[in-house]
Amino acid sequence: MTHTISTTTHSDEETAASVVVSGKPPRHVAIILDGNGRWAQRRGLPRNKGHEAGTENIRPIVSACPELGIEYLTLWAFSTENWRRPKDEVESIFQILSERIAIETEALHNAGVRLRHIGSLEGLDEELAGAVRAAIDLTADNTHMTLTLAFNYGGRAEVVAAIKEMLRDGLDPESVTEETVNHYLYTADMPDPDLIIRPSGEFRLSNFLIWQGAYAELYFPNILWPDFGPDDLRDAVTDFQKRQRRFGAIPDPATPTTHPA
Repeated sequence: MTHTISTTTHSDEETAASVVVSGKPPRHVAIILDGNGRWAQRRGLPRNKGHEAGTENIRPIVSACPELGIEYLTLWAFSTENWRRPKDEVESIFQILSERIAIETEALHNAGVRLRHIGSLEGLDEELAGAVRAAIDLTADNTHMTLTLAFNYGGRAEVVAAIKEMLRDGLDPESVTEETVNHYLYTADMPDPDLIIRPSGEFRLSNFLIWQGAYAELYFPNILWPDFGPDDLRDAVTDFQKRQRRFGAIPDPATPTTHPA
């Protein structure tokens, strides 16, 4: 099985992936796909054109990850709060994502990428929910990289769902630890994110991975998601590698970026 995702867009992809400075790269990167609507409005286009551009930008970012040392990539495409948007915009997002998943699944599979979903598929357009389930089933045994689509996802809703499951299972309150909570989260089989990126110039996480991101490094480039290319991802990784992660301990000056044990 080949492990290369071909693409005809973002010609700077190889340049972005070719340079990694010393220091461990982030194993898990999570990105908030923000700024699609503003991208379209600045160009005098309807908002759905921004969402189309945003989904088309996923492939080159995924393609750049392996050579940058990124094993897990999580993309937040639709939040539980996004249901408050106009109905026609929500329906447009569903249609665009359904079409893009159908187009990209085979290429992802051939590249050894495992596709996952976090959030709830309940209440979603059936075409979209079906496309997500089919892609997950097809790529379930792939090991080259894990791409997680956070769709109809909210961090608080995830924690509430975990608490409900623990109560249904009759857990003794005194037995509940951080590891217990991790087990009940959508991300139970994934490492916590090392780096969370939010393009668009906004400086908040907006209910994204609020438990898992407790020790994540944060990066807020002033660029809208459709314009966030592989070189921008490389810049984020380079910035991460220059940071010293302490996890509450006293740092060793000789040890730059580290992952928790």
